[in-house]
Amino acid sequence: MASVVAGLAKRLRIPYLVSRHSSTAVMGIFALVNGVVSIGIMAAAAWATASPFVFPSLGPTAFLFFYTPTMASAAPRNTVFGHLIGATAGYVSLVIFGLAEAEPALSSSMTLPRVGAAALSLGLTSGLMVWFRVPHPPAGATTLIVSLGILRTIPQLGVLMLAVVLLTVQGLVINRAAGIDYPTWAPKQT
Repeated sequence: MASVVAGLAKRLRIPYLVSRHSSTAVMGIFALVNGVVSIGIMAAAAWATASPFVFPSLGPTAFLFFYTPTMASAAPRNTVFGHLIGATAGYVSLVIFGLAEAEPALSSSMTLPRVGAAALSLGLTSGLMVWFRVPHPPAGATTLIVSLGILRTIPQLGVLMLAVVLLTVQGLVINRAAGIDYPTWAPKQT
């Protein structure tokens, strides 16, 4: 079976296809197929475990992995640390504004403390990603998911980070199998 998979990977190399066909068509098909596969796997894990393995900011993360895989914002280090910063900033903001046990903003109302938590979480996430040089724009959505109370417990945040790591591993495997010079951890220096 491994030789079959290796043979398919060798025949379906994305750089080769892009050199022979419209890069828009090839990358569109690549993004479509891998978006379905990667989020499908995460959704199946969510269904099987009844845990939040799928959340809105995974969509833009998958898009970066399969449309702009060589950009710094799609690198595994930036992805993992960006989402970790976002989740942590969101949780810290919940605690600072006394909202750790509050109902999510979507099922209750937007209060002044919730406005403060959302604003602080996004500001912290943006600043920390810049200072640590780990830009990953979807982390801005992650911090709002947490600061708005959609995912707010430590176990939920653990599953969130596990989902980010699993999606990142999928991105690494799929991009490398396609022949894309996807970084193993840190973005390539230009």
